[in-house]
Amino acid sequence: MLKEGRKYEDMACEYLKKNGFSVIERNYRSVTGEIDIIAREGKSLVFLEVKGRRNEKFGSPFEAVNKPKQRKIIKTAICFIKQNKLRPEEIRFDVVGISSEDKIEHIKNAFQSKGYFF
Repeated sequence: MLKEGRKYEDMACEYLKKNGFSVIERNYRSVTGEIDIIAREGKSLVFLEVKGRRNEKFGSPFEAVNKPKQRKIIKTAICFIKQNKLRPEEIRFDVVGISSEDKIEHIKNAFQSKGYFF
C-alpha cells in the first residue's frame, strides 16, 4: 500500500473510533477484491471505502467509488461474511472521503447491496 493511502486509512480509523465505531479489520482481501475498513456501529456491520485526494483535479474522493468499485466491495463483503460465518442484523456500505486539507467527510449508506444475497 502507498504511504499516502495508509495515512488516509489511519485518519479514517481514528475518526471512526472517535465517533463510536469499533474497527474489526483493515485491508481485508479476498479473490473478489479488498475492503479498506470493516467496522461495527451498533447493530450494523459496516464496510468502508476510504478515498483521499491531494487535489480535485481527478474529481472528488466520492466520485472514485463508481458502480464497478461498489460491486467489487459488495462481493468482497459477501466473502467476508461467509468466511467468518456471520449473520449480521444490518449491513451498511459507507465511504470516507479525505480532502487535501485533511477534511474528513463520511457518507453513511453511500450505496446499497440490492440484488445481492448475504
